[in-house]
Amino acid sequence: MTAERILIADDEPNILISLEYLMQREGYVVGVARDGEEAIAAIRRERPALVLLDVMMPKKSGIEVCQEVRADEAVKDTLIVMLTAKGRDTDVAKGLGVGADAYVTKPFSTKELVVLVRRLLEGRP
Repeated sequence: MTAERILIADDEPNILISLEYLMQREGYVVGVARDGEEAIAAIRRERPALVLLDVMMPKKSGIEVCQEVRADEAVKDTLIVMLTAKGRDTDVAKGLGVGADAYVTKPFSTKELVVLVRRLLEGRP
């Protein structure tokens, strides 16, 4: 079985590095993007199975990236997990409202994130 491809889109270098390490350790092939425009380009180019998407990023927000992915026939089935420091119910509702598959607030448990990613990927058709 080939390893699933995951894209991590976050403008915070420490989070990017730790998530990249974490997902590689779990056996995933990992790509990274440092802003929303890079994220869109990488999603279209690499076709990851799942994207860990920070909400607050330069150039395009995670919300905008999610909306764009969901509107693009070629990549609309990409799983998206929003990562954010904004944990209010309205923020969660907004993230899920634009089509995110899950919403995780920072700080998060890496163990729980790994379980969530695995569960989402295994539940895919």
